[in-house]
Amino acid sequence: MLKVALLGAGRIGQVHARSIAADGDSRLVAVADVNAAAAETLAAANGAEARSIDAILADPAIDAVLIATSTDTHADLIERATAAGKAVLCEKPVDLSLDRALACLASAEGTGKPVMVGFNRRFDPNFAGLKAAFDAGEIGKGELLSVTSFDPAPPPVSYIKVSGGLFRDMMIHDFDMACWIFGGAPERVTAVGTSVVDPEIGGAGDVDTAVATLTWADGRVAVIKNSRRAVYGYDQRVELLGSEGLLGAKNMLESTVEKITTAGTLSAKPEYFFLERYARAYAAEWRAFVAAVEAGSAMPVPLVEGVAALACAEAATLSAKRGETVAIAEVMAREVSHAA
Repeated sequence: MLKVALLGAGRIGQVHARSIAADGDSRLVAVADVNAAAAETLAAANGAEARSIDAILADPAIDAVLIATSTDTHADLIERATAAGKAVLCEKPVDLSLDRALACLASAEGTGKPVMVGFNRRFDPNFAGLKAAFDAGEIGKGELLSVTSFDPAPPPVSYIKVSGGLFRDMMIHDFDMACWIFGGAPERVTAVGTSVVDPEIGGAGDVDTAVATLTWADGRVAVIKNSRRAVYGYDQRVELLGSEGLLGAKNMLESTVEKITTAGTLSAKPEYFFLERYARAYAAEWRAFVAAVEAGSAMPVPLVEGVAALACAEAATLSAKRGETVAIAEVMAREVSHAA
């Protein structure tokens, strides 16, 4: 039985607590949060104790920690937890700074402890099924990938100001999806972004509507479309064109009932937000983490792949600002020179 501590008792922490509780091979024993009342409430609901992070990391009986705190704490907590001998599952992104994420990677690898990044969409049954079919050669060589990710409504501007920007905060999921499906990072990224949904988002220095084109060394292309507003619901689709066919994963709808009359066809809207859309994915993500820890096998989403997605986000951010294509090698070299 894997004994687990949860760091972070907010909305996503509560989602993870449910996944831990539903898994027969793990048990939540401790919860920490800067909001002591939130930690107490979540701990009590799951038969756990509210403790400080220091107390959790000092407890040798705790095998793993799940980090669901604010982004600016992720890298530090990964380093501290792995140094304390814990296995780690950390929500994305590793950090908003690629330089800091690379330092975290080096530190964690030095401990030999396993770290997994929480890119939950890999564990969605539909996207996982598409990936499995592609890997089995069902459509030949992948040539053109299209990823659509539209939120139903923008977050508060107060969140936008600390999010790191759409490319690091939102599109990073899709960068990871593209790298995962195609089996590695692209060679270069071209991105454009505008603020047409909410002028306050533009005023905060961010964009709310963006498109990124990723190009691999062998000519494969991925196109990612993001918007902070889709009034009809949470729009999440993937389409992959190959040399021998097409694979697609469509939206999850609120209902499968469809009405067809002489007036046309009517169906339900997509599920409204990520909590509904990815409930199964979060549970499967946790199950995969526990299984890897117990077996001593490689993490399904290792820390290095979280850094690769962040490198794509960094390249996209630079590309949108400059109005030109940016090579992944350039952003990696920039960070290495900064670190030196």
